[in-house]
Amino acid sequence: MFEMTSVLLRFALSDPGYAGLRSLPRRVADLLERLDAPPRLGAHLRAVHDVAWQLADWVSRHHHGVRFDRDAMLFGAATHDIGKIVHPEELSKPGSAHEYAGYELLLAQGFSEESARFARTHGSWTGTEVRIEDLLVGLADKVWKAKRVPELEQLVVQRLAIDGRQQPWQVFMTLDDELDRIAADADHRLAFQARYPVGPAHDTHGTG
Repeated sequence: MFEMTSVLLRFALSDPGYAGLRSLPRRVADLLERLDAPPRLGAHLRAVHDVAWQLADWVSRHHHGVRFDRDAMLFGAATHDIGKIVHPEELSKPGSAHEYAGYELLLAQGFSEESARFARTHGSWTGTEVRIEDLLVGLADKVWKAKRVPELEQLVVQRLAIDGRQQPWQVFMTLDDELDRIAADADHRLAFQARYPVGPAHDTHGTG
């Protein structure tokens, strides 16, 4: 049964999915295989990572004055829910125990605090440590399935407006258009995720 789960995880990490779905960074894919991550988690991380990539491209195109760590953000998106390996029940029902668990798991695997922090910050956006990269990972984790969170979007708008020296309304208009565009493909991402089970013995809806 576990061997079948491993095979399904490898499929989730390599499946072309829908047009343009990006692969996870190699070190993340290797980590998920080493930790026997649930196939559903692998598929979910790919979907959110792909959306984060689109958001990073959007920031680069429209907010030249904003300095952000693209590689750190993409790593954060690719690992944000890794704590669900420790708390697999949160693959199919709400819960936040996976957030700190994921942070500790990444630290135990030799990743720096700078890299591990996204597992802890993707679900809470108001701490003093939260940066634009954390907000964008949180945003990707919502809009991948077409969920719009005004509070989070406003925080992104405020940060980009300040860092890029733009008017908030200008940032909001371009961000709103981009999120609408990304959300239009949500059905494809949800269908891709749904192909893969949450574990070896059962399959339910969930994740993210």
